[in-house]
This record gives sequence, structure tokens and C-alpha cells, in this order.
Amino acid sequence: MEIKVGFEIGYAAVAPTPIVIMLRIHPSRYSDIVGTESIVAEPDTPIGFYRDSFGNVCGRLVAPAGGVTLRGSALVRDSGLPDVVVPTAQQLPIDQLPDDVLLYLMASRYCETDKLTDVAWSLFGNTAPGWARVSAICTFVHNHVTFGYQHAHFMKSAHDVYEQGTGVCRDFAHLALTFCRCMGIPARYCTGYMGDIGVPPDPEPMDFSGWFEVYLAGQWYTFDARHNHPRIGRILMGTGRDAADVALTTSFGRMTLVKFLVITDEVVAA
Repeated sequence: MEIKVGFEIGYAAVAPTPIVIMLRIHPSRYSDIVGTESIVAEPDTPIGFYRDSFGNVCGRLVAPAGGVTLRGSALVRDSGLPDVVVPTAQQLPIDQLPDDVLLYLMASRYCETDKLTDVAWSLFGNTAPGWARVSAICTFVHNHVTFGYQHAHFMKSAHDVYEQGTGVCRDFAHLALTFCRCMGIPARYCTGYMGDIGVPPDPEPMDFSGWFEVYLAGQWYTFDARHNHPRIGRILMGTGRDAADVALTTSFGRMTLVKFLVITDEVVAA
């Protein structure tokens, strides 16, 4: 299948303001892009792109006084298959993990392993290591946390989510991946496009989505504690320790969000 993705994000600014953006499709999906991906700023402002330490593609620009509107679009080929399920994928002993994976066992800004390790072991200590353990974690988080956009807060951590029992997609991901780290399973945060493909349409406006990946049997696998079942049409944009590493935009000065529109639609042949 082919999926049309895009966004329009507008900011108002009183003075010229530097911004870093992470709005490009992840390099792992470059071969699936039909033609070229377009990202432009209006008024016309040059954007310089670079790779961050996690391998994500970031852009930097200076928004002029008055503000800036960022627009992106791409057509992406996709297998049309749901997330891979491999129940036999094994958890590796920590001393056998690659050096660059160890980072994803450690605490990060939104993922306080120190506060949740005892909780994690009390909840999941009797589960089978590997895929079954991650599945149990996702099911617990899915049932424990109530989704609602009114529950979103940029300072909310995994421990907050556990105590409050509410959140948005990033909060489900933060709590689940923190539990995984507490149980010795490397886990990283992901952000990207995921539309209502193969599921009933959501009446809420479309948004970017947050999920997570775990390292089992020598590779990364996708999990989603909010939906807790395989989905079709994920298009990755960035990965990191948590949402702080994959912020869509980071401004170095005061800016006000005035428009936010995301599109993720399957292209239906005429």
C-alpha cells in the first residue's frame, strides 16, 4: 500500500527565534519514500539538516519575527502488514547485549527506573522472560492507564503515569518501556505517523503517535501499550531514550503554537 503523510505546524514569535525540528521520516524508511519528502518553512526560511546522536534527522532554522509555518509531505510505500509478533523472541542476558544497547536499560528524564524497579518486579517477576514479559507489561499498562488528551502534560513522567493512571500515547509508552528496563529488557521510545488504517476511524483530530521498541533476540521489535494490538502503517520519525530525545520542535526563545495539523491516510487506488 501507499500512505500519504504530512503536517502543517504554525508558530507565532515576537523576535527571530532559533528552532530545532525533528519532523523528517526516519532514515530506516528512506527506501520506502516515493519520490522525495518535502519540508518547507513559510516565510521562506533555509533549513539545515543533520543527524543527531541517535541517528534521527533534525533540522535547524531561525524563525523570523512574526513566526513561521512548517509544512511537510511525503508518499510512503508500506507492506500493509501489522506489527510483527514473535512470541519466541528471547530476552538476552545483560552481559551479552551490544554496547550501544545498554543505554536503553538506564534511567532517563521521563523514565525513572529507580522509582519503579520494585513495582516492576512485584508485577512481572513471575512472567516468562522475553516476549511474554513485554506482552504482560503492555497489557498491564493498557488496562491501568486511561487515555485522554486532557491528561497530557509535558512534565509527566513514567512514575507520574503509574500513580495517576491517566495519559496520552507517550505516557503509555513511557510507563511500559520503563517497566521493561526495570526487568532488564532494553527499550527505546519511538515517535512517528500512525493513521487509522485497518481500524475504525478516530473522531479526534489526527496527531503524531508515540510507541516503543524492545531489544529481544538481537533485534528491535515494536510494541504499543496504548492500543495493545498490532497496527498497520506505522512510519517512524525518531527514536531515543524517551520523548525528550525526539521532541518534534525545540525553540530557543518564546514561541506560541497557533496551528497543528497532521495527515496520515492510505492512498486508495481509483
